[in-house]
Amino acid sequence: MDAIQKNLLEQVAGLHEMPTGAFNIRANGQSVGRSTTAHIDIVTKDEKQGIDIVIKPGTKKESVHIPVVLSQSGLTEMVYNDFHVGDDCDVTIVAGCGIHNSGAKDSRHDGIHTFYIGKNSHVKYVEKHYGSGEGTGERIMNPQTIIHMEENSYLEMETVQIKGVDSTKRATSAVLADGAKLVVTEKLMTHGKQYAETSFHVDLNGAGSSANVISRAVARDDSRQLFLAKMNGNNKCAGHSECDAIIMDNAKISAIPEITANSLDAELIHEAAIGKIAGEQIVKLMTLGLTEAEAEAQIVNGFLK
Repeated sequence: MDAIQKNLLEQVAGLHEMPTGAFNIRANGQSVGRSTTAHIDIVTKDEKQGIDIVIKPGTKKESVHIPVVLSQSGLTEMVYNDFHVGDDCDVTIVAGCGIHNSGAKDSRHDGIHTFYIGKNSHVKYVEKHYGSGEGTGERIMNPQTIIHMEENSYLEMETVQIKGVDSTKRATSAVLADGAKLVVTEKLMTHGKQYAETSFHVDLNGAGSSANVISRAVARDDSRQLFLAKMNGNNKCAGHSECDAIIMDNAKISAIPEITANSLDAELIHEAAIGKIAGEQIVKLMTLGLTEAEAEAQIVNGFLK
């Protein structure tokens, strides 16, 4: 891997070198490194681009890294990655995509990640998106996440996109069985003329299932954002979705919630707040010696922390 690809890898996966444990690293449409363990296998799909990650029942305290980097202008790819997590596991999965585009053609990565999480398993999933390069071609990412959660499983999902992605449509859907719990934290920032669309569709089918979806977003310059959240309570369950956003300059943000209770025992809540940075916050930080721009940056960084 060259210096640009290594920098992308560090930005999206925090890797300075090949990680320990199971991993599959993809660069410009090709696998450049793979490792498996006694409990985690990674298999290339035959019928389409992508891999199957098979985590054996009872696997504890292991991790899987599957980042993707693109540094070739004009490259477009679509990958399908399926995660089969057995019962009684405790694992961390680190994905993410970085695109460096210095050319005039668009570079695009679309990915569909499907999770099958077994009974009583605990999974932490981290996905970061990052763009760089001075080319006029766009950096486009369209991730789709499909989640199937069995009884008493737990998924903590953290998604981050704070720089350099010109266009993105991020779609997540989840179906939860009895006692399953989903926790999603999204952090998103757009600038320039970027566009970001985030959608969540959660079906709380199981008794005692729960979901907590929280999005924190900042839109600046002439960028646009759309947040869609649909949550269906189909049993005795608890669901909460929240969109908290800061709007700056000439940006536009829309938040469209939908909660549907199909059971007398469903408890669903949605919260949404969009607003500018309060002037008194800026003034307070400026009294400490910061310039207005520095104060603004400090507030945004704290909001997305």
